[in-house]
Order: sequence, then C-alpha cells, then structure tokens
Amino acid sequence: MELETLDCRDVSDGITVKVKVQPRASRNAVSGIIGDSLKLALTSPPVDGAANSACIAFFAELCRVAKGRVTIESGQKSREKVIKITGLDKAGFFAVLQR
Repeated sequence: MELETLDCRDVSDGITVKVKVQPRASRNAVSGIIGDSLKLALTSPPVDGAANSACIAFFAELCRVAKGRVTIESGQKSREKVIKITGLDKAGFFAVLQR
C-alpha cells in the first residue's frame, strides 16, 4: 500500500485518518487507498448508523484498542469519514496496516 499518500495526522492524543467506506461488501477489510483516503469495505448497510458502528468496531479490532478510543470526527452521514483513534501514533497505525 502507498501509505505516504494517506491523509493520516498525529493529533495531541492520537491520530486522525481519512476513510472512504464501501457498505454492503462481502467482508470487512481494508481494501486499499483511494487518493488520500483509506478504502474500507464493510458488510453493514448504510442505514440507522449500522455502517458507522461497524466502522468503529473494525478499527478498534484492527488496532487492538477499546471501541471507546475510536470515534468518527466527521462524515457520520457520508461515505467519506475522518476517524480518530486515541492512544495510537501514525507510525504505530502504519505498522498495523502493513501486517
């Protein structure tokens, strides 16, 4: 993956990363990078916040952090979101993506 192009930023208590969500996929997975966003395939449909909940759960499991440390900073009603993960730095996140 071309991690250099990813819009991932260190903030005071963690990182933020731009994500483009593809709902109703066959499985939950990081499926690549589109522009400066991480492409995320989720099995959940985009109704009643199901995809947002699945997105939070996916990043919590991927990064091995509690769900409470993953928030959607912007894009709650959009496929393009900014996810914040508290307690993780950019280098640690990139290491997670590369495994």
